Amino acid sequence: MSHQFEHVRVAVIGSGFGGLGAAVRLRREGITDFVVLERADSVGGTWRDNSYPGCACDVPSHLYSFSFAPNPDWPRTFSGQEHIRAYLEHVTDVFGIRPHIRFGHDVLMMRWDTDELHWEIETSRGAFTAEVVVSATGPLSDPRMPGIPGLDGFPGRVFHSARWDHDYDLSGKRVAMVGTGASAIQIVPSIQPLVSKLTLFQRTPPWVMPRMDRAISAGERWLHRQLPLTGTARRGLLWGIRELQVSAFTKRPNQLGLIESLAKANMAKSIKDPALRAKLTPSYRIGCKRILLSSDYYPALAQPNVDVVASGLTEVRGSTVVAAGGEEAEVDAIVLGTGFHVTDMPIADRVVGADGITLAEAWKDGMESLRGATVAGFPNWMTVIGPNTGLGNSSMILMIESQLNYMADYLRQLDVLGGRVALGPRPSAVHTWNRRVQERMKRTVWNTGGCTSWYLDASGRNTTIWPGTTGEFRRQTRTVDLAEYEVIRAPRTQAADRPSGSAGAVAAAVGEESA
Repeated sequence: MSHQFEHVRVAVIGSGFGGLGAAVRLRREGITDFVVLERADSVGGTWRDNSYPGCACDVPSHLYSFSFAPNPDWPRTFSGQEHIRAYLEHVTDVFGIRPHIRFGHDVLMMRWDTDELHWEIETSRGAFTAEVVVSATGPLSDPRMPGIPGLDGFPGRVFHSARWDHDYDLSGKRVAMVGTGASAIQIVPSIQPLVSKLTLFQRTPPWVMPRMDRAISAGERWLHRQLPLTGTARRGLLWGIRELQVSAFTKRPNQLGLIESLAKANMAKSIKDPALRAKLTPSYRIGCKRILLSSDYYPALAQPNVDVVASGLTEVRGSTVVAAGGEEAEVDAIVLGTGFHVTDMPIADRVVGADGITLAEAWKDGMESLRGATVAGFPNWMTVIGPNTGLGNSSMILMIESQLNYMADYLRQLDVLGGRVALGPRPSAVHTWNRRVQERMKRTVWNTGGCTSWYLDASGRNTTIWPGTTGEFRRQTRTVDLAEYEVIRAPRTQAADRPSGSAGAVAAAVGEESA
């Protein structure tokens, strides 16, 4: 049966920032025997799927890009979706990744073969075996569709923000916007001038800070091109400012009061109606949910054609939408800004580990990994943007690059060990790491701020956010500590494969002695 499989050393799943970053890093490490399996027909991940009006990043462009691929030509301080997507296409071509990508390959199942010490991967267009899998499917890739009674029978158009229907013209339509998260606050000001009536369903108001966005001048871009160090310095400054903010989020949430007053002033500037202001003022500490950046959200809500309903959508009766508070509205279209499967990633149902259980089953009591990357019972399987690697205030690209350092060292360790070999994180190491993370999480604003957010899983544990600085995470993931892993060798060729007298033999022996 194995002749049907295409064998590669590494299979990368997904071609967003994480997957492309992994592919570039593999090539820079001298590894060319890999594929990138991508279910869509182009690269870009989140930045390909989310093309709604107003879609942009809330992290400054010079920080939201790879350190190894600086872009001196960012047009704005906060770039729009089309520019980020173009940047990822550019990275794909410049670093020669395109030949490695298999488009239209939706991963259906990944199974660990204990005898062969490799992963069997079934996709919608062929099968692969891989010694190592790097899963970079991302937490914002699968839209969460709400189970609202009557939604199926709605006669108009319904679509999620991440699956925007560009063929449907919203001009003059009555539109319901469900949700007030990061996507919704970009969509609302973009469609408000077009629609005849916009009804916004808000379960919880967000804290919104002004977005200091401006065009980057031709002079600045010229300077960054001629003197690349100026771009590096700009990135370093943006990074440093955010590192200094971390302790307020993680250790001293009471210090966030000043930021709250700035956010309230931002609201007061545009929202003059006291009743509307009361609806829009959060009752939880700023930072507990993601802080949103917008300078046009509040002005849009103050327009006469916008109605803010301070409760969630609970029912749809024909073309009438009904809120939890009883309010009703007739609408032609419903836009769902209802978020993503973050703490219950759909890929987890498709990964079967050494014990024959899926990753979803292993994570039924909450996601857990070692250093955000590897999972007990799933040898030679790594995830990029894994559990507790998310950030509340800085660029995820910094975290991705740290995880790529870890991936590179993981592959080096396998080389040193020699022969057919796998590394499986010890359950004790995974528990120790997670215990420390959760202990630190207790005093953070995400756990103490008095809100319910997508950072928390069904049992209320914060399995998404990293409770420290990006610099600390980088130090923690610089190298693989073999003492945290079990060295697994193929049963048949255990003796034959082991290189005698090499560092590999020593490392393997160390791994086995501490088992």
